[in-house]
Amino acid sequence: MGDIEASRRNKKPRPLHDSERSRLDEFIDSIGYSARYSDSEYEYRHVQLPKAMLKAIPRDYFDEQKGTLKLLWEEEWRALGITQSLGWEHYEVHEPEPHILLFKRPIGYQPPAQ
Repeated sequence: MGDIEASRRNKKPRPLHDSERSRLDEFIDSIGYSARYSDSEYEYRHVQLPKAMLKAIPRDYFDEQKGTLKLLWEEEWRALGITQSLGWEHYEVHEPEPHILLFKRPIGYQPPAQ
């Protein structure tokens, strides 16, 4: 999945501090998950964050030029309270609705054996 623009995400995952995470807790039960849909290569889903949650997310998770979230590393989106199975990659933010995050993973994804 090397087609993610590196400039659109933090150089490395930026963990949340406990105080930041606690500000997000109230929103976690309100995160919405779409059904999966696919093309010939990937399966997709979108995750809808409560709009008010955007105000509680640290500023360095945002692309200042676009005013939307950066493309988040898995460690970052999981820290926000997004829960999904392994293999999903945050590949786009729906700019007209910046609280909607788009995810994809290869069809038939199998997590690496432990």
